[in-house]
Amino acid sequence: MVRILLKKQFSETFKSYFFDVKKNRMRSKTSIILWFAFFFLIMVGLLGGSFTFLAVAMCGSMVSVDMGWMYFVIMGGIGIVLGAFGSIFNTFSTLYLAKDNDQLLSLPIPVKTILTARLLTVYLMGTMYSSIVVIPTIVVYWVVAGLTISRLICGLVFYLLVTVIVMLLSCILGWVVAKISLKLKNKSFVTVLLSLTFIGLYYFFYFRATNLVRDIVVNAQIYGEKLKGASVLIYKFGTIGEGNFASAAVFTAVIAAILALVVYVLSRTFIGIATSSGKVSKARYVEKTVKQKTAFRALLDKEFKRFTSSSTYMLNTGLGLLFIPAMGVFFIIMGGEISYVLNSFFSGMSGASGVLFCAMLLMLSSMCDMSTPSVSLEGKSVWIPQTLPVEAKTVLRAKLSMHLILCAPLTLFAVVCAAAVIDGPIALKLLVVLLPMVYCVFSAIFGLVIGTKMAIMNWTNEMAPIKQSGAVLISIFGTWGFVVVFAGLYLLFAYKIGAVLYIALFTVAILAASAFLLRWLDTKGAKIFSRL
Repeated sequence: MVRILLKKQFSETFKSYFFDVKKNRMRSKTSIILWFAFFFLIMVGLLGGSFTFLAVAMCGSMVSVDMGWMYFVIMGGIGIVLGAFGSIFNTFSTLYLAKDNDQLLSLPIPVKTILTARLLTVYLMGTMYSSIVVIPTIVVYWVVAGLTISRLICGLVFYLLVTVIVMLLSCILGWVVAKISLKLKNKSFVTVLLSLTFIGLYYFFYFRATNLVRDIVVNAQIYGEKLKGASVLIYKFGTIGEGNFASAAVFTAVIAAILALVVYVLSRTFIGIATSSGKVSKARYVEKTVKQKTAFRALLDKEFKRFTSSSTYMLNTGLGLLFIPAMGVFFIIMGGEISYVLNSFFSGMSGASGVLFCAMLLMLSSMCDMSTPSVSLEGKSVWIPQTLPVEAKTVLRAKLSMHLILCAPLTLFAVVCAAAVIDGPIALKLLVVLLPMVYCVFSAIFGLVIGTKMAIMNWTNEMAPIKQSGAVLISIFGTWGFVVVFAGLYLLFAYKIGAVLYIALFTVAILAASAFLLRWLDTKGAKIFSRL
């Protein structure tokens, strides 16, 4: 039974590899093999290769100064963090708040069997993520320091300990996430917050990785002595990889005891957590006057609720909402220096910094494509807005307005920051503000036009219209292509007419294109929406 439940769990985890949600049918055997080959290439080739390179860069120097234990502490710590963060969402949705908990508990299956299968799923998923770090770490150490019986056995023990620690952390963090989500009305924000935290940490360490590795290798002895003095446990944990049987035995016993405690607690509390429906408060009816909304306002509220209720929607279409104000802050801090450098480098092109600043802002606006999948997200419920006593163009304008309300204020902040620090005449500063704002409107309308023209309504997973549709592909790469053309034309030959006139001409052209597309949306687009 455990084997059957494990097969079910992994079938759900890798469902998209077997089932095409866009076409609502099973994939061919060739397609399945190619998808898993691509997954293997990313996990082992790209990520595994990156950590192998990191291990090679650190191991030789640290072993030569008798700091092999510190090498294992650093790489093991990376493996633990990557494994825990990589499997926390799987733990949250598989172990604690799985959608089929009630169904499985109603079957004649022992609770211990269900719990065992789900713990094994958590363990295997965490092991998959941590292995791409720990396996290269151990193999590189064996190659550099030499392979002995003690290093072979203790290396395998080190690998098993890391994977078990990952499972324990995943269980604990998953429990915390589950408890928090039960108290929140909108659980999507938990997913978004954790995802953004992981993305932020990833890019922080990615951009600082080279300096960190160089600093650690150069000062390995200094850091090693400080770390050894601060925590003997960390030092002993690192010596396991070097072949210390005593440390391996002690840590194995301690981790085994903690694992037994976690399993015991889970076995006693699993049913309560699995069947919990969150905090429910009694509603007391109080008569009050409800403020009447216009049809447009009601439709707009519906669009905002759909956006904020889906972590997939927010993360895949609204990530630019974070980068736009961040760019504004960046302009305040570094914009003046960058403007001076650009104008000096492109000394023969008057106002080059203004054009390039605009290009940066346009590119960030292109990262916001909330309007593009909004029509397709109606799905099989599209008949509801079609049967309401409102015009189809009102429904489409509500979708457009949601995009602009989210994007326009942040864009205004960024462009004002850019204009404040840019080196140029007042006319250039005003155009640096005006062009990105007009482009923000254009990209929203353009995305909605493409999304209406290429709407897909028969999806079974919202990932299909949000991330896998042709409309999203055209919308994003089309607007990016426009930005490349905008910057490229100026740098190639349009600099001869000056930045002010060039930006002004593009602003007028975008205004005209926006008016044309909005007219199409109100007429032909509304008819297409009515027939979906």
